[in-house]
Amino acid sequence: MDAQSIKVACSSCNLRELCLPMGLNPDEMDKLDNVISARRRIKRGSALFNTGDRFTSLYAVRSGFFKTCVTTADGRDQVTGFQMTGEIIGLDGIVSDRHSCDAIALEDAEVCVMPFDQVEELSREFTTLQHHVHKIMSREIVRDHSVMLLLGSMRAEERLAAFLLNLVQRLHARGFSQSELILRMTREEIGSYLGMKLETVSRTFSKFVEEGIIEVKQRYVHIKNTEGLRLIVNPPTCP
Repeated sequence: MDAQSIKVACSSCNLRELCLPMGLNPDEMDKLDNVISARRRIKRGSALFNTGDRFTSLYAVRSGFFKTCVTTADGRDQVTGFQMTGEIIGLDGIVSDRHSCDAIALEDAEVCVMPFDQVEELSREFTTLQHHVHKIMSREIVRDHSVMLLLGSMRAEERLAAFLLNLVQRLHARGFSQSELILRMTREEIGSYLGMKLETVSRTFSKFVEEGIIEVKQRYVHIKNTEGLRLIVNPPTCP
């Protein structure tokens, strides 16, 4: 695995408000610094972990972008999620002590290593951390439910509009633009995640461009009409 370990302190990280609980006192933060003591660099296209690997740690994305995917019975890769700066990867391994998906870097990335047994031990010591770990798990469950809704009941236009709105909302929470983004994933990967064929993804992007909702230049997307995207996902109901 292409990775390099580096020393890091959570207390001095400008992302701590995204991936760590608020309200830790200095003593608790020192203890957390001792647990989350290393970073790893992952090259674009390399795996942070693979299906079947032994689960030892959670990973906080410090920089870069990841996709998680599973291999279907007929050998196809099915994308199950995209993870960005400030988000946690590796929760899939808790249930059986083995990872149940691959986590692949979509660009050069860096993660903070959070050894799970030590995080678990520490979370029993102070409830703020325990509550935060539960919150992260709950967020993953809610996200899974949202994807099921997306795949089960939405048309192609609704799926892509919801995907773009979710992506730009998450990026905005990290200080990026509310209307501009660079897609780190390919259209094929978007299609795999949304249950759409590549041709359908491309056709739907083109439709949004023609309607003046977005502007697209290769992987750059400018959302010109956010309300237009919202109306596609939640059309007004007739009185």
